[in-house]
Amino acid sequence: MPLNATLASVTRRIAERSRPYRTAYLERLEAARRKGVQRGALACTNLAHGFAAFPANDKLKLKEDKAPSLAIVSAYNDMLSAHQPFERFPQILKAAAREVGAVAQFAGGTPAMCDGVTQGQAGMEMSLFSRDAIAMATAIALSHNMFDAALYLGVCDKIVPGLLIGALHFGHLPAVFVPAGPMTSGMSNNDKVKIRQLYTAGKIGRAELLEAESKSYHGAGTCTFYGTANSNQMLMEAMGLHLPGAAFITPNTPLRDALTAAAAQQAARITDQGAQYTPVGRMIDEKAIVNAIVALHATGGSTNHTLHLVAIAKAAGIVIDWDDFDKLSEVVPLITRIYPNGSADVNHFHAAGGTGFVLRELIDAGLMHDDVTTILGQGLRAHTQEPMLAGEVAEGSVGKVVWRDAPTKSADEAVVGTVAKPFAPDGGLKLLKGNLGRSVSKISAVKHEHRRVEAPAVVFHSQEAFMAAFKAGELDRDFVAVLTFQGPRANGMPELHSLTPALGILQDKGRHVALVTDGRMSGASGKVPSAIHVTPEVLGGGPLGLVRTGDIIRLDTEAGVLEALVPADEWERRTLDTADLFGNQHGMGRELFSMFRNAVGTAEEGGATFGLPPINDKQKESTTV
Repeated sequence: MPLNATLASVTRRIAERSRPYRTAYLERLEAARRKGVQRGALACTNLAHGFAAFPANDKLKLKEDKAPSLAIVSAYNDMLSAHQPFERFPQILKAAAREVGAVAQFAGGTPAMCDGVTQGQAGMEMSLFSRDAIAMATAIALSHNMFDAALYLGVCDKIVPGLLIGALHFGHLPAVFVPAGPMTSGMSNNDKVKIRQLYTAGKIGRAELLEAESKSYHGAGTCTFYGTANSNQMLMEAMGLHLPGAAFITPNTPLRDALTAAAAQQAARITDQGAQYTPVGRMIDEKAIVNAIVALHATGGSTNHTLHLVAIAKAAGIVIDWDDFDKLSEVVPLITRIYPNGSADVNHFHAAGGTGFVLRELIDAGLMHDDVTTILGQGLRAHTQEPMLAGEVAEGSVGKVVWRDAPTKSADEAVVGTVAKPFAPDGGLKLLKGNLGRSVSKISAVKHEHRRVEAPAVVFHSQEAFMAAFKAGELDRDFVAVLTFQGPRANGMPELHSLTPALGILQDKGRHVALVTDGRMSGASGKVPSAIHVTPEVLGGGPLGLVRTGDIIRLDTEAGVLEALVPADEWERRTLDTADLFGNQHGMGRELFSMFRNAVGTAEEGGATFGLPPINDKQKESTTV
């Protein structure tokens, strides 16, 4: 089928506005490339430091300046269930590299914080900024200039975007992302939500809640709902940075280990020493970014990626904005139902057809660019496959992986649909505009009767103030919660998912409620309508700071409208609200992140602390921005 006209148009517009920055980026990429091994640029003393503690045979290979050297950059820690499996990966990767004549070194670790642990806590105010800190840590790991390709070990929220941003700043090096997989299924998502609401309503105690949560999050691997972590994994598949179908194979299984080993060997094949040189900076181009946005829409993925994909694109010299997301959402149908956009988890999704099925559906419908470069070479269609083991695996050894075509028919049409028979005609991610600024809203899990709310505002400056009002019974009515001073400059733009159970209780009682904020919601945001990432943020002069309690707010997610219904003359007389933010600037290490709050861009610019590649006067002349 021919390429969808809107997809082609959006891609063309992105390429046109990005041209000077992308040109500058690719010129720097080529300047950093060195034919032969990268470490050949090092003096003998430098190189000796780089392999001093290496095993003798590996050291000999590095001395010869012939074998490719692979960097392992890992976000391992054993507090995060999703990252705990990475403890075993370096030895698997090193052994697999040796089998193909390469060497692998653990180049560096990065931070990895868990939004599930910090949700509603002070530490959450460092979550978004941890993405750029991870990118910096990645750059430090690669700055030794010892490596010809890199293997990136990460799964969750800000971690994969941070690793990819760091990788793109070393765009001359090939990159293979190595996932750990989801934990096995525990308590059902529907039961988990009911128990959380019972606790919020005071009908059960902490012991009962903790027991339920422990049954939900019970072992090694990613949380199984389709939040930011698993959206990350879907997007890595759509951008061709994973081996096909690698995202959702559970940890500590023979197939997971075989995929990990195969990732190291593929990284060795695509270095500049071979015939398949595939630098990540050329891989991640305008078409790859558009494919990622399409995959996000088609699967009902996390709203956090309206920040992260913008920042990832920026790192590669590509300029995207929320209009691009909005236009693509209009033509990309929703073809999966995974919690919070359904009751199934990612294990069920994988069993019903998985990533290969979804990618093939979208390519066949002309809704994805097939003519892209991936870690396998030309063509995304090569990733419409699923992995399996090649025969029995002896105890204590790592098996080999082979691929077969993904299923041609969904094994569960309630979970994985088709473009011809989707769950919704659009991607469910909306751009809202009006006199309060620009914002995004995810409506794929919001019932039609809740997608338009017009009600009085109740303004809060903190989550704690909202919860205090809820517990005091002051919010048992129709209202729009306007939560201000939650943007990146104010307090780091925390997720506000802890408000969801309270708002859900009120909605279930028949109240018309919604949330409007310059903060974020979790990738698990669901049934309550919301306008999030409101830009400009209040601390940046955004008009959301003009709202007062009692103003009528219109939030219409289907028409794309967010506005305060206040007479124009009164609106013009108002001054911006103020808040005491001193308490958000210290404690839990927040004082160390003041430079991030002072340097951060807007949400629509990715909430990033770095800019586009600098361009010279000649390149400026070609810009259409």
